[in-house]
Amino acid sequence: MNKKKWYDYLWIFSTTYLILGFFNILFAWLGMICFITPLMIALIKGNKAYCNRYCGRGQLFSLLGGHFGLSRKKDMPGWMRSTGFRYGFLIFFLTMFGIMLWNTYLVFAGTQELKQVVTLLWTFKLPWHWAYHGTLFSPGVAQFAFGFYSIMLTSTLLGLITMVLFKPRSWCVYCPMGTMTQTICKIKFRTKEDSKQCL
Repeated sequence: MNKKKWYDYLWIFSTTYLILGFFNILFAWLGMICFITPLMIALIKGNKAYCNRYCGRGQLFSLLGGHFGLSRKKDMPGWMRSTGFRYGFLIFFLTMFGIMLWNTYLVFAGTQELKQVVTLLWTFKLPWHWAYHGTLFSPGVAQFAFGFYSIMLTSTLLGLITMVLFKPRSWCVYCPMGTMTQTICKIKFRTKEDSKQCL
């Protein structure tokens, strides 16, 4: 039996992050660690070590779907594994991220009021006023937190749905971050032999 490493418990961070954001939305800023770290690893090391080893969300899906048996363990349909779908979803994701940044800018600029809502699945606006207790910072700081928490909660929900319907870590197949890090890696290592590190 392999001895567990410290990074095998990063699923605790992912779970704690979602819980803390429920009570105080400013904790959503911690999610930037999960946003910046994989990109930095891909840029510096040229591999997908974050996805394969450090992703707490992937670990959580493995735990729930594998260990606790909450997954049907079925193969995903081919179209969900296709390059077109993965990059299409990445473009959609980045568009939603850009809209979130634009709304944050508008609040910082004072042309739009802070919206204390979490948007689930980019559609359903859930009141989340209890999670904002005021701050010494600009309301734009909170607006970013509401937007980023919406993205993290939505992607977690999508991951849970695909975990149940298909194999535990099916989310990893079309995860926008995974697609971005793989693209960075392929650009960094252009030869076929070197590109094996991108898997």
